[in-house]
Amino acid sequence: MSIDYTKVPSPCYVIDEERFRKNLSLIRHITDESGAEIILAFKGFAMWGVFPILKEYVSGAAASSVDEARLCFDEIGSPAHTYSPVYKMNEFDSILKYSSHVTFNSLAQFRKFSPEIKKHPEISAGLRINPEFSEISHGLYNPCSPGSRLGITAEDLGDDLPEGIEGLHFHVLFESDSYALEKVMRVVEEKFGKFFHKLKWINMGGGHLVTRNGYDTDHLIRILKQFREKTGLHLILEPGSAFAWEAGELVGTVEDIIENQGIKTAILDVSFTAHMPDCLEMPYKPKIIGATDPVKGKPTYGIGGNSCLSGDVMGDWSFEKELIPGDRIVFLDMIHYTMVKTTTFNGVHHPSIGIWTKEGKFRLIREFGYEDYKNRLS
Repeated sequence: MSIDYTKVPSPCYVIDEERFRKNLSLIRHITDESGAEIILAFKGFAMWGVFPILKEYVSGAAASSVDEARLCFDEIGSPAHTYSPVYKMNEFDSILKYSSHVTFNSLAQFRKFSPEIKKHPEISAGLRINPEFSEISHGLYNPCSPGSRLGITAEDLGDDLPEGIEGLHFHVLFESDSYALEKVMRVVEEKFGKFFHKLKWINMGGGHLVTRNGYDTDHLIRILKQFREKTGLHLILEPGSAFAWEAGELVGTVEDIIENQGIKTAILDVSFTAHMPDCLEMPYKPKIIGATDPVKGKPTYGIGGNSCLSGDVMGDWSFEKELIPGDRIVFLDMIHYTMVKTTTFNGVHHPSIGIWTKEGKFRLIREFGYEDYKNRLS
């Protein structure tokens, strides 16, 4: 059942319940078959309005801040697996309140907070490691770049683990397949395997795009089972994008057409910089329903956002017919790493958030107004 975009307000992020459930079913299958625990990383997807659906399939989440940990505790109903590059002393009591696992980015951070965490034997402490190996080609997302601030190298960790450490955490993948993970697992075992007998768990982070078409889930299940059986460790994976991959769209509307020196730009009621920031950060060109890369002879446009940033534009796309104000523009795959990164720059209208239910109806979850913009400021 496809979404009827004419019944969706503009602008609006809309998630398709059927596609979302399909992703969740696959993730649950991998969990059941591999014995590994797969939890949602809020850094990629934190649309808590659909957590009642999520909780039918998974029972936990990964947090990177006290607010994300609290969101997990409040809306999923379980303490979070929390990692942050740094913790602040005035927030750490709350981190402990809302977490079952707390991972530290450096030995100095662990030493600073170990007296506090020792008061809570129910909370498992871990260290983030840097295996100094990653196949990520985008420097923005590569935590193993020279001089990286993320994680502890084998050399810096030395020959022994600090007392109280029960797990290790690595995160060196980005929209990767199981074969990339297998290579990383070999490096991690080679460099850090001497500690495995002292551990309870190992967290393999995110970047596992298990719901992408063509991902070899059988291979993933096999290598996870083999690693778990070999080491006796509890395995944790925390993808973000995979949960909402291709599960929804951002619906916008053409408000004006500008032509300058023969170049046409359609200006929408949404913004790349405010509502699709990864497009400019990475950068990448999103897909639009009914549009293609430029084709000679077809109506071709750049697509511009409604902020005053001159770079809030991307193009070019060709359409089957000329665009006019009032036409809908639907950006595909705009549910992960969008809402979590949006801003109210320029005070532009933040898109509404809704769900297209499995019954084939649109349900508005949230809309935004002046108070949302004002309350971010002072």
